[in-house]
Formats: sequence, C-alpha cells, structure tokens
Amino acid sequence: MPRAKRGFKARRRRNRVLKFAQGFVAGRRRMWRRAVEAVHRAWMHAYRGRKNKKRFMRRLWIVRINAGAHLNGTNYSRLVGALDRANIEIDRKVLAELAIVDPAAFTKIVQTAKV
Repeated sequence: MPRAKRGFKARRRRNRVLKFAQGFVAGRRRMWRRAVEAVHRAWMHAYRGRKNKKRFMRRLWIVRINAGAHLNGTNYSRLVGALDRANIEIDRKVLAELAIVDPAAFTKIVQTAKV
C-alpha cells in the first residue's frame, strides 16, 4: 500500500487559509505563516467588531430617541419611564426609526405616554 503524505488535505487547508488572506498586502497574502497569523487576527477583530456593533447601535438609538424627545419637551429617561408606566412596549430600534422617519407618529407616542 502506498504511503500517504497528507498532500491533498494539507494543500486544501493551505489554499483555504490563503483564500481568506486574498485581500491582504505583501507577505500576509503570500507567505503561509504570515497569512495564518493575519487571518486569525482578522477573525479575532471581526468577532470583537460584531460584539461592539450591538453596543454602538444601542447608543445610537438612545441618542436619536433623546433628540426626538427634546423636540417634544422631554428627555430620554423621562420618556422611557413614561412609556413603561403607560405599558407601551416599543423597543429602542423602532422608536429611533420613528423619531427619524416619522416625527408625527413619534410625537403621538410621546403624547400618549405623557397622559
């Protein structure tokens, strides 16, 4: 029986990593060890970025809701408290979208919460 030297599987693994490194510059694209390090680091930053994106979007929604609330004579914390007391369950994403796209609907929600 012939000796198997992992040729196919090793080549396939290397090609997969080098394909991930295609957009990188210089040796990080061509050299195997540099490419592996660069790809692993890129995956690490991508993972962290996906977590940070959630935090950033929530902060952005709060800023937008606060801006819309100020146009209606209140602020974010009072508005959220009033919405909670009025049993209006609209999440921050939708409230922020309404504050930007449909200010009239946002004003109605604020007035309903104040009553």
